[in-house]
Amino acid sequence: MVQVAATVSDYREPTYGNWRVPRSAGLGNFGAIGTGVILVGLIFGILSFAIWNLFVGLAVMGVFGLVLLLLTIKDKHGQTIVDRVGARAVFSRSRRKGTNLYRSGPLGVTDWGMYQLPGIAAKSRLYEFKDSYNRPFAMLHMPTTSHFTVIFSTEPDGASLVDPEQVDAWVSNWGGWISALGDEAGIEAASVTVETAPDSGYRLRNEVTMNIDDNAPDIAKEMLREVIRTYPEGSATVRAWITLTFNATMRSGSRKREPQEVAKDLASRLPGLSQRLQATGAGIARPMTAQELCEVVRVAYDPPAALVIDEAHASGHPVELTWGEVGPSGAQTNWENYRHEGAYSASWTMSGAPRGSVHANVLSKLLAPHGDVDRKRVTLLYRPMDSARAAQLVEHDQNNANVRITSGNRPSARALVDARSAAQTAAEEAQGAGLVNFGLVVTATVNGLDRLPDAVAAIEQTSGAARLLLRRAYGSQDTAFSASLPIGLVLPKHVLLPSEIREAL
Repeated sequence: MVQVAATVSDYREPTYGNWRVPRSAGLGNFGAIGTGVILVGLIFGILSFAIWNLFVGLAVMGVFGLVLLLLTIKDKHGQTIVDRVGARAVFSRSRRKGTNLYRSGPLGVTDWGMYQLPGIAAKSRLYEFKDSYNRPFAMLHMPTTSHFTVIFSTEPDGASLVDPEQVDAWVSNWGGWISALGDEAGIEAASVTVETAPDSGYRLRNEVTMNIDDNAPDIAKEMLREVIRTYPEGSATVRAWITLTFNATMRSGSRKREPQEVAKDLASRLPGLSQRLQATGAGIARPMTAQELCEVVRVAYDPPAALVIDEAHASGHPVELTWGEVGPSGAQTNWENYRHEGAYSASWTMSGAPRGSVHANVLSKLLAPHGDVDRKRVTLLYRPMDSARAAQLVEHDQNNANVRITSGNRPSARALVDARSAAQTAAEEAQGAGLVNFGLVVTATVNGLDRLPDAVAAIEQTSGAARLLLRRAYGSQDTAFSASLPIGLVLPKHVLLPSEIREAL
């Protein structure tokens, strides 16, 4: 009798989480702004009691109480009544002045009749240099923020038919790669853009046609021709890009460098960054050329142009575009959507990360192609922190969480959980983990306005499966659309409100 020992794998799929939004300290559930309003209201109320009478003092305190409600009562997206009313007022003013309309080209209002990008990317400039491996790479310069961006084109391997242990290794290496960016000199931000779109079939037709053997059996050649005719129907193509944005200054207080100086510095650093990306599951990563970047941006604003560009590549005659030709000839920003050329887009921004712990495939449904969306982009935005600033931030956040617990007699369950999360973050940072601010932007594009409601429903449904809380970018659809493109925009640097006030709010 032969005995066979059965072994059970002790593998346990890891979970990920403990992302948190730092909050300022204050009385009870109020932050710094709310606590300040309470103190000022009490002072003015007491002075009113002393100078006038009881009714005046109560009226003053009532006014401050109303202001406190307007500034502190928030919806599920963290928006106050003041935020919502302010956004609506700003958009109404923009529509009255006509700044939500964009026209370019010979009949437009842009300089020299060019088709430059609209909005916050209008002043961007595109250069092309070569790295130390003699590979051409595009470098995008944003003069308004003194930022320089390089883009890597990747070929992700995907998680299908891959051992879970290998997926865990990719996730771990990706976390290490993002954490290591905090030690890169001059790094400002990073982003990952995953785009799904219909496959035109020209690349498949060109590849199969060039490899058909004339001496092959007729049935084999006929089968290949049938594949060329039928496969592109309903199929999709998935592309991914990784962008890195650098400051013009290497350190605080130093002089701003010229594009040639930045390019010389990045030329020696790009090979190492691209090689380390291969261990993260990104596949072969290479710098994008200026022509490739022009094509990607042009297709984003004018989706039908993808067919023309793919057909030109298949015939061996690539389209030559310049940065002044990739923008739309006309665009209109509406409250809920964005019209560019003949297409319509709707964009969302992440207002809340998944609560609790999630698995590595939590975004798979959101990233996958969908039949109701012609073209979809999901962009993850990262802002790595250097180790010195990260240590200071986590300690400050932990102290604020402890203050919220001790400021009341009975702290809420959420305050207790928040304090434990802050303590865990501080402990992990002390052990060498990196700290990264992150966000997410989703853009869905369709070729007709009648299809937009179905696309909106598809995005909101898949975001629920991803356990993300997405908020429609009301009144700023053009800005969210630009942020989803792989051009390295750092949105906080384009906001006029000081960072200290934004964090306190």
